[in-house]
Amino acid sequence: MPIDRRTFLGMSAGLAALPAGPALAAAAQAATVEAPMRRRVPGTGEQLPVIGMGTADTFNVGRGTDDRAALTEVLAALLQRIPKAVIDTAPSYGSAEAVTGDLLQDAGARGKVFVATKISTSAVNAMAQFTRSRAELHSDSVDLLQVHNLIDWRDNLKLLRQWKEQGKARYIGITHYRDDAHEELAKILRSEKLDFLQVNYSLGERNAEKTLLPLCEERGVAVLVNRPFQDGRLFSAVRGKPVPDWAGEVDCTSWAQLFLKFIVSHPAVTTAIPATSKPKNMADNLGAAFGRMPDTRERARIAAALA
Repeated sequence: MPIDRRTFLGMSAGLAALPAGPALAAAAQAATVEAPMRRRVPGTGEQLPVIGMGTADTFNVGRGTDDRAALTEVLAALLQRIPKAVIDTAPSYGSAEAVTGDLLQDAGARGKVFVATKISTSAVNAMAQFTRSRAELHSDSVDLLQVHNLIDWRDNLKLLRQWKEQGKARYIGITHYRDDAHEELAKILRSEKLDFLQVNYSLGERNAEKTLLPLCEERGVAVLVNRPFQDGRLFSAVRGKPVPDWAGEVDCTSWAQLFLKFIVSHPAVTTAIPATSKPKNMADNLGAAFGRMPDTRERARIAAALA
């Protein structure tokens, strides 16, 4: 998609302020050519890029410059190529929430991303946890606040609604990462008004297709997808197998991009949030936000390639 001169100059200025690196250089070149695919958040019409970033495990590092060097480049690539990208974190991810906040502050980028975090404790301790989360993220508010893995979800949802009314969160939702929670998630979606659902969905875990994703479409709920690579097991399944020749028909050059495009081409999915600490992998993942998306036939073809 062509960009005008004013947009190009803005991108160039942003590049000068970000750390150099091969992943960032490649991302910067691509950023001048096309814009990422976006999906609408039901109810508000806000457009979010289909590829974002998770921080579980990968951002749980020390506070030293050396500890964070690779993550600085990972974040820089995301910021440059995916404007207003979703970054998902949680207070239960070790130091990930604090590292995310520090790196965003260092890059002067807090207003340039969509920050999602969670309540990972009982309602009685939720206020203290949320206060700390906002301090760690260097922000008075977050874009999305979620009840993590259904922890004390009834009472926590009441608090989330209060904080949304107070302007401390723009959206609220619930999360889980296992298939055995899907039945309860469906019950909650039917009985509660939510903005977002975060759930596991991948070529290796397709249970969400049965009920949750259609229900989110019906109820007007945005969907974040965690575990898009099934904690790396999908890569093990294709180890030694070349990327199919037909992958180019959907503008994919890697298995990671095929796996991600399978997910985000589902009409109910808003954003997939793969996590990585490697700049090379981030650059690869971001490629799934661009080009043509698979249609129904091509989705089946991708699924068959994994079998």
